[in-house]
Amino acid sequence: MSNCLIFKLSNFQITIMLKGFFNVPKAVNEPVKSYAPNSPEKAAVLAAYQKMWNETIDVPLYIGNEEIRTGNTRTMSAPHDHQHIVGTYHLAEKVHVEKAIANALESRTAWANLPWEQRAAIFLKAAELIAGPYRARINAATMIAQSKTIHQAEIDASCELIDFLRYNVEFMTQIYQDQPTSVSDVWNRVEYRPLEGFVYAITPFNFTAIAANLPASAALMGNTVVWKPSDSQVFSAKIIIDIFKEAGLPNGVINVVFGDPIMITDTILASPDFAGVHYTGSTFVFKEIWKKIGTNIHNYKTYPRIVGETGGKDFIIAHPSANVKQVVTGITRGGFEFQGQKCSAASRVYIPQSLWPAVKEQLISDVKSMKMGSPEDFGNFITAVIHEGSFDKLASFIDQAKKDADAEIIVGGNYDKSKGYFIEPTVIVTTNPKYTTMETELFGPVVTLYVYEDAKWSETLKLVDTTSEYALTGAVFSQDRYAITEATVALQNSAGNFYINDKPTGAVVGMQPFGGARASGTNDKAGSAQNLLRWVSPRTIKETFVTPEDYRYPFLG
Repeated sequence: MSNCLIFKLSNFQITIMLKGFFNVPKAVNEPVKSYAPNSPEKAAVLAAYQKMWNETIDVPLYIGNEEIRTGNTRTMSAPHDHQHIVGTYHLAEKVHVEKAIANALESRTAWANLPWEQRAAIFLKAAELIAGPYRARINAATMIAQSKTIHQAEIDASCELIDFLRYNVEFMTQIYQDQPTSVSDVWNRVEYRPLEGFVYAITPFNFTAIAANLPASAALMGNTVVWKPSDSQVFSAKIIIDIFKEAGLPNGVINVVFGDPIMITDTILASPDFAGVHYTGSTFVFKEIWKKIGTNIHNYKTYPRIVGETGGKDFIIAHPSANVKQVVTGITRGGFEFQGQKCSAASRVYIPQSLWPAVKEQLISDVKSMKMGSPEDFGNFITAVIHEGSFDKLASFIDQAKKDADAEIIVGGNYDKSKGYFIEPTVIVTTNPKYTTMETELFGPVVTLYVYEDAKWSETLKLVDTTSEYALTGAVFSQDRYAITEATVALQNSAGNFYINDKPTGAVVGMQPFGGARASGTNDKAGSAQNLLRWVSPRTIKETFVTPEDYRYPFLG
């Protein structure tokens, strides 16, 4: 616990902290391990994978100091082998959600009053647990639960999560150090209080790091949280819970519930103590949550913070001066890593006619060389999409493209769900720049490409800007600095994260704060101080040393 002395005077509790302005360890990005043949990390993660694959776990609700098993359960299986059961998890009823809210509120005072360095130490320890003893386990769980290759699991569940935890602590200290000017007779201070109430965290299946960061970032700033992970990510969410517990996170700070998302959300948003939502998921659901908050606004004790990162229809546009191999690598990595199930994944591509023959040849060759199967086989670049609903949706778009006169599948286009939810990486070429798969978020390994006339570069930039309701990520490939500048200006509202001569995925904490606008979210930039500021309510304190004792100003004579 805290290095402090606690005195009780009547009904007041006074905490006296040890003296000092404390410097936290300098945040550094966690190096990505290679998992090369015969490497110790490869052996460790495969051993963890096999162990977890051959066990079945039972995941309860985590509310206060209780692990609650309701008996109403669902099974968990791997997307690449959907008949293989790896565990069960328990579903909450309304009474459990209400209990989670009560525990969050009950825990708030002690947690908010805990000295900041003690909160920081918990999450710094969590980062080191992931970097060390939990690394193989959290990676293997992500490979099983979300069908990520080892490289995708490593950069997500290990490196990005470690980076979030380390950098959030550093950003917190920067926020606390931001203080107003004082003069000799007036001392001005700002304290960054946690929000009054509790925070609701809703997390997606696709990133283990996001699943941990959304509740953790709010908690770091002194808030207590009710966290609802995605049903498709509970298996790896259990590892996050284990890590936070081992790091010393007190009971009741992050309460975890699973189950009916509408019931859970409606119950939480009905509470007058609801203080904010930290969300990553679909645009439609986020808008519905926002609408419900608006409907309930007169019931809340404070205006809730609404922070969300939602969908994307992310683009790549190549200038005639672009390097063909770089463009193709941007498409294949940006569009097909983790089966295109990143909100930042490249989904629509614009290629000039002069480059199209070379791009087409290289693109078909590269996609045909990709192996697909279980992530346990490190030779596979493509694994399964998350569940049957996603599979069926993607298959329907592929089938439609096969029928449409203004679309042609040049590579891929096959799918099979007999064992796992496998969709081949697929490239559709369309003559219609507003074709449905140029506009609709698919969230899968399907990229649609439009070939434009070289002379219509500027016109095509306008097309890129106006085609999608989203504005999350985008990339331009060019060797012409004038063209790069024109694209940067023309597309300034088209992407919250904009890439020059690189794929539109892979934002690094502390380097490229992540988030977009328009229908892509509130652009509060996860992995930055801007995001943490959303979870505090500043209070200005003015202390006057020599207080006036006469109302008369000098001008009165």
